[in-house]
Amino acid sequence: MIRRHKLVPLIGGLLLSKGGRRVAGRHAGKLALASLAYEVWRNRRQGAQQKHRPEPRTRWSGRAPR
Repeated sequence: MIRRHKLVPLIGGLLLSKGGRRVAGRHAGKLALASLAYEVWRNRRQGAQQKHRPEPRTRWSGRAPR
C-alpha cells in the first residue's frame, strides 16, 4: 500500500484557494521538481537504513584447494 505523502494535504489546501491556484500555476515546475527531489531523498534514506551487506561468497575456481 502506498503511504500518503505528508505534503498532500498542504498541496490540496493550496489548490482549493484562489491564491493557491495562482501560486501553484506560476510555480508548477518548481513544485514538481521539489516533490520529486523529496521523494528521491526519502527513498534513498529509507533504503540506506534497510540495506545490509551480504556476506562475501567464496568463489570456486574449478581447481582443488591445496
